[in-house]
Amino acid sequence: MTGDAFRALYEELCDRSPRAPDDRRGALGHLTPERVVAAAAEVRSGLTVSLAAPIETLAGPDNPDPAHHRMIAPAAGESGRAGLHFARDRFAMNVHGDADSHLDALCHVLFDGELYNGVPASSVTPEGARELSVEAVRDGIVGRGVLLDVPRLRGVPWLEPGDHVTTDDLTAAEEAQGVRVLPGDMLFVRVGHRPRRQERGAWDAARARAGLHPTAVRFLADRQVSVLGGDGNNDTAPSAVAGIGFPVHVLAMHAMGLHLMDYLQFEELTRACARAGRWSFLCVVAPLRLPSATGSPVNPIAVL
Repeated sequence: MTGDAFRALYEELCDRSPRAPDDRRGALGHLTPERVVAAAAEVRSGLTVSLAAPIETLAGPDNPDPAHHRMIAPAAGESGRAGLHFARDRFAMNVHGDADSHLDALCHVLFDGELYNGVPASSVTPEGARELSVEAVRDGIVGRGVLLDVPRLRGVPWLEPGDHVTTDDLTAAEEAQGVRVLPGDMLFVRVGHRPRRQERGAWDAARARAGLHPTAVRFLADRQVSVLGGDGNNDTAPSAVAGIGFPVHVLAMHAMGLHLMDYLQFEELTRACARAGRWSFLCVVAPLRLPSATGSPVNPIAVL
């Protein structure tokens, strides 16, 4: 995709995503209270399924700066003593990596000196983000989720790194799975990143991964999706656009105001949906209350 074609698509999506000057929630505006109420009807069996992968503490090709977890209590020999004692630990992580499941706040993408909706990029300071932080979703995200399984559509276990999910893939997956993405839905697109990683071993996903082609973002605008989640980064690598490393992030987050969730895991959900014969569900997302953060570790829960 040429740089000029990307710019034209960016402007098109901006024009199709009208917003008030003070809007800080972006596409979550599609997720109205009425649609949240309707999503509750998706619950039939009461089965709950996590869409997050376990947080990793060992370094690897796709995770050179893993999470750090250490025990700080009980002290050596303390646990065997009489009386009350507490086990305590400490945890730290890089939120935006290529291994752990996380949600991107709208302040995460700086493009041409601005954040979403013209907010100056200078609002992101060394102390944190003054606007568009993950605090915008402090009340959680609850709505109808839809999983589109592109490897299932193509008859393969996963998409190879560098492969693109197109609009035709998304519409064909809808037809094959008997589901349609509706306004306000949270859309989850499976490329099979996790099973490939488990079977072939970790690789440098920053350099090579499957994801959406930039033109597939039009599908998200057409359907008025509220949130996009993927089991990879959502962006393909190498990038389809010269000079723009993460075109889907720019188009979805910066032009449309879509919160993204990266590096989820869908294998349990895929099996549950296949057994149930349906690919929509109630989804509950509860990011941490981090008032000035650019994202959060996240554990979305599908309720079938």
